[in-house]
Amino acid sequence: MKAVVLAGGYATRMWPITKHRPKMFLPIGDSTVIDRIFAELEADDRIDEVFVSTNERFAPDFEAHLADSEFEKPRLSVEDTTEEDDKFGVVGALAQLIDRENVDDDLLVIAGDNLISFDVAEFVDYFEDHDAPTLAAYDVGSREKATSYGLVELEDERVVDFQEKPDDPNSTLVSIACYAFPQDSLSLFPTYLEEGNNPDEPGWFIQWLQNREATYAYTFDGAWFDIGTPESYLDAVGWHLDGDSLVADSATLENASVGDNVHVMGDVTLENTDLDHAVIFPDATVRDADIRRSIIDEGTHLEELDLAGALIGAHTTITNRPGE
Repeated sequence: MKAVVLAGGYATRMWPITKHRPKMFLPIGDSTVIDRIFAELEADDRIDEVFVSTNERFAPDFEAHLADSEFEKPRLSVEDTTEEDDKFGVVGALAQLIDRENVDDDLLVIAGDNLISFDVAEFVDYFEDHDAPTLAAYDVGSREKATSYGLVELEDERVVDFQEKPDDPNSTLVSIACYAFPQDSLSLFPTYLEEGNNPDEPGWFIQWLQNREATYAYTFDGAWFDIGTPESYLDAVGWHLDGDSLVADSATLENASVGDNVHVMGDVTLENTDLDHAVIFPDATVRDADIRRSIIDEGTHLEELDLAGALIGAHTTITNRPGE
């Protein structure tokens, strides 16, 4: 079995934090979003090769990341795009990768910005038991949230309808961008595209596919985070920390209050500052501030600020001190 980790997005909704780094490299505790996925794929002997599908702009970042990692299976498969407007769409990029890499095995596809609470191995077990196209589905518990995803309708465990980002969802069960396809189903990707169907979201392909082949859903409880917005990233960090905080040994804290779900990285300086539900990247300096539900990038210098829901880009200086 082969695996594809989708890592070609530009994450414009999280700029400036992700303007110069892939969102998959955002830290979740001592690991990153994508390394959690790599670790599971590395441990599953059924998966003998992992293709990391990314774009030309971020390819050097992934090359460096993989070179420094302990993982042996992942290797890059680079899309010929450098900007959001150039993207082929997920289905188009998958079809190209299957052709480019001569994939002729069962295929696991998972988004590199997925933070999931189930074991990928359990999903592969379910797929092998059914020997049919399979997706992972999660109840987001809110019809408003469901409008942002592909909505899954089931009879028993079989998918009988699929609606991509419906305006008026009739349930809250959504697809989470984790799929498995038998080898025989891979030829349907070019067929789908040749018919002029939507190449962007994989949900459109699933909607088309479930009318042609029995397609099943692996449903799970627990947690799932689509790391596509600052809010979802902070929620994922909070889920991982579970109310605790993570402060690097090299950070300097003077009269600083670190509240729930705070990650402070290396060589950060905090003075007379209160933090709650926040992520502070390395080498930042924050003085006389109150920071809530915010992400502060590396090398930033902040003084005399009260911030809530803020994204502060790298090497930014903001101060409210008189005369500065």
